Amino acid sequence: MIKTAFLFPGQGSQSVGMMSSMADEYPLVRETFEEASTELGYDLWARVNDGPIEELNRTEITQPAMLVSGIATWRAWREAGGEFPDYFAGHSLGEYTALVAAGVMKFSDTVGIVAQRGRLMQQATPDGSGAMAAVLGLDDQILNDLCEQASSNGVVACANFNAPGQVVISGETAAVEAAGELAREAGARRVLPLPVSVPSHCTLMTPAATKLQEVLLSVHFSDSIVPVIQNADARSYPDAEQVREALARQLWQPVRWTASIGKLLSRDVTRFVECGPGKVLAGLNRRISRPSEVIALLGRDSIEKAIGAEDSNDT
Repeated sequence: MIKTAFLFPGQGSQSVGMMSSMADEYPLVRETFEEASTELGYDLWARVNDGPIEELNRTEITQPAMLVSGIATWRAWREAGGEFPDYFAGHSLGEYTALVAAGVMKFSDTVGIVAQRGRLMQQATPDGSGAMAAVLGLDDQILNDLCEQASSNGVVACANFNAPGQVVISGETAAVEAAGELAREAGARRVLPLPVSVPSHCTLMTPAATKLQEVLLSVHFSDSIVPVIQNADARSYPDAEQVREALARQLWQPVRWTASIGKLLSRDVTRFVECGPGKVLAGLNRRISRPSEVIALLGRDSIEKAIGAEDSNDT
């Protein structure tokens, strides 16, 4: 029997109007956004559909927008008759979406938490003082070493191990630029500055992580329906306290996405379904494991096709 993992994207997959076509097909998409807007105190659907992109790219807006988009897609999947997968995982912010889908966190609680997470991250560093860049074509250890060399210019570290030869670095602007230059000299195919407002997953986020952990302590966590592979250690935790601690630690430690997918592959998962706007994770997963089946749920056609494939595999 084929094992399936559902994957939820994080920041970087957002775009203006990203859920409009799915909302035309599934009214519950708008209902999910209305539910979130009540919690947030502003019209999230308008922010997502009207933009401008500069507003949507603000971390405190992006995070609830991506959470709600992922849960709306998950609800559409369930309404169409889709079953629970064998595992969940989420990339960075997407980890919260995965925990909601798995029944660990309540949707209403989590909308407020990720908005606060975004604000804490935004407040952790002055505007313009931090940066992130994607580095393509270098070995992980080589890039780690280059970040150490560049640290004389300030904080810089590998933040997202997204796929073999595709790593994001994060830190203070001057240090990220220095590490990027060293990466070019070492033979990196490309170094791409990312349009983000905060330097995520590096030690600059430690103050935000401390405050976030206090927020998480006030929220009830349930046992998961199915295992959720978390970013910090590429493992699942059965205990709520461990889940909370891993969520806070994730803010300043790297996203170990390659290792997380490796963990799922080691548990015989061969089918990956991206549940949220865009196909970023689908692209990464094809780089990590070419033989695996990768599906992105982008609307009714892809949802019904995925459900049909699921049914045929069960017979």
